[in-house]
Amino acid sequence: MANGTVVNHEAVETVKDIIKDIETAMFATISEGGINSRPMQTQHIEFDGDLWFLTMRDTSKYTEIMDNPNVNIAYVGKSYVSIRGKAEVVDDVERKKELWNAAYEKFLKTSYDDPNVILIKVDTDTAEYWETGDKTKTVKAFFKKLVGQKPEGDSDINKTVDLNS
Repeated sequence: MANGTVVNHEAVETVKDIIKDIETAMFATISEGGINSRPMQTQHIEFDGDLWFLTMRDTSKYTEIMDNPNVNIAYVGKSYVSIRGKAEVVDDVERKKELWNAAYEKFLKTSYDDPNVILIKVDTDTAEYWETGDKTKTVKAFFKKLVGQKPEGDSDINKTVDLNS
């Protein structure tokens, strides 16, 4: 475990609280050309260490996950969290049916039982989060990080947590 990584249920609950109301995340995969990020909607399932996404098999993200399952998901709201994990493709018609709604049908122009529709399950590993309750403190901390100085009280606004506890 990395030095400075916090492992506790309170921290995991903080991550859960940050992401619960954020509908769209930036989902990053690794390709031969580098890192690719795209917006994706997280499925609203109780966060237990896994994140779920719906997509199509005939996309670059599918190929990238098959080649390298390491992914990063970033959430931005009133606070920020960046989650690292391993993605796997899941083809579970019942789970797809459970998560499906009319918006997907319209956007993807298909139905949940289309074999091209897949689920991506991300087994999360670690999360780094920034709580922004004190805007002045956060801005000052980010500025100092940019200019290479260690911000005072950094541990109060930025923590890395192990989600495998």
